Amino acid sequence: MDAVVLPKEVVLNQEAPESHPAVATPNDEVRSLARFAASSGDRSTGDVLRPAGVEKGSSRPRYLLSVGVRKGDGVGPVVALGEQCSKLLVVTLGISDVVERTGLTVSVWGSPDQNQWGPKPLLTFRQRQYCGVYSVLLNLAMHTDVRYLRVQWNTNLWGKGERIPMFGFEVFLEESGARVSGSAVA
Repeated sequence: MDAVVLPKEVVLNQEAPESHPAVATPNDEVRSLARFAASSGDRSTGDVLRPAGVEKGSSRPRYLLSVGVRKGDGVGPVVALGEQCSKLLVVTLGISDVVERTGLTVSVWGSPDQNQWGPKPLLTFRQRQYCGVYSVLLNLAMHTDVRYLRVQWNTNLWGKGERIPMFGFEVFLEESGARVSGSAVA
């Protein structure tokens, strides 16, 4: 077997830089959370987690929950479906920031009148602990009365320590096929 030659720039077993020390004391944990919040930056354009194949200027996704860092459980704003009623949609959860040993469960609820949200969600994303982009199909042809959607999320944590469950995430939807229709070649 041939030996692998690494470039000179590669340094093996390098220690973490001093600007990111391990969390050891409550003050360090607060600083760590502050760095976490500051690392989120301004992502209001949606470009950071733009799915592969969605080009700038193409059919824009519709945000059910814009990107942001959220603590604990919550409910998003009510979003009117408009022309997307009774269609096959792709709902995407993009997670950009995570606090270790925490979990995030996101569900999408539907309503005909903004008051009755039904006994169960239209879809629920499996609990997630890592950054990533996760998509699920939502067939609204099976729910013809639904005119409004909203997102609900629950967080949990495990292990020792007094961490606050925080996630940086967004939820958006687009019509099924929107990603390929703009790039299809006849």
